[in-house]
Amino acid sequence: MENLQFDVLDGVGVITLHRPKALNALNPALMDELGALLAEQASTGLKALIVTGSGDRAFAAGADISSMSTMTSMEAEAFSANGQSVLHQLENFPAPTIAAVKGFALGGGCEVAMACDLVLAAPTAVFGQPEVSLGVIPGFGGTQRLARRVGRQRALELMLTGRNVRAEEAVSIGLALKVVDEGDVMDAAHSLAARIARKGPASVRWVKQVSHETEGRDAEAGMSAEPSLFALCFSTQDQKEGMKAFLEKRKAEFRNE
Repeated sequence: MENLQFDVLDGVGVITLHRPKALNALNPALMDELGALLAEQASTGLKALIVTGSGDRAFAAGADISSMSTMTSMEAEAFSANGQSVLHQLENFPAPTIAAVKGFALGGGCEVAMACDLVLAAPTAVFGQPEVSLGVIPGFGGTQRLARRVGRQRALELMLTGRNVRAEEAVSIGLALKVVDEGDVMDAAHSLAARIARKGPASVRWVKQVSHETEGRDAEAGMSAEPSLFALCFSTQDQKEGMKAFLEKRKAEFRNE
């Protein structure tokens, strides 16, 4: 892979967007590589997945304007549709996903971060959907995910003005989970991923599944999806181990069985 780096340690995968000279800008080749990697890793049993950018200046500064500037309308539509498809894969990846954001996460970079379940921000993190400054709109799902994260009115203000949001404000409006003030944001992401990885793998996947599948539905409809997956947990050895360990006052040893 020319535009990505991928590593696995203790069941946690790390995808690094790696176009440092272009501030990790998202070009068609990178998006194709990301889609292929997500498809390849979806069935490998990863317990968590971290997404970050190489270097300290940017998570991803946006979609690659040098690639987009000469696109025809048909090429632009294909680029947008492919970007949406890849970020749909990321959003629906079986394991929990964590964006570890340093520096700029603008345009497509912000859209990648929002496709992750949890967003950790370094103090240097800057988020935004500044596409209107270029005469275009968000094309990788930003118009929808930003409103779900921060509410329609705030999302419109950010998208209509192209205003950037620094780390502390991103947390205050719900765009990021927390600012990592002490230590490196990747250390914090690994620590969070490790905490998740120690829990029952199937139950973690099903928490994510039911949360995603019921988003936007009313509470009653959402709750109706819980009992079947709750019951399914009781068909696993991990449920038996988890409850037995609790009663025996010891740490559970989950085996994804």
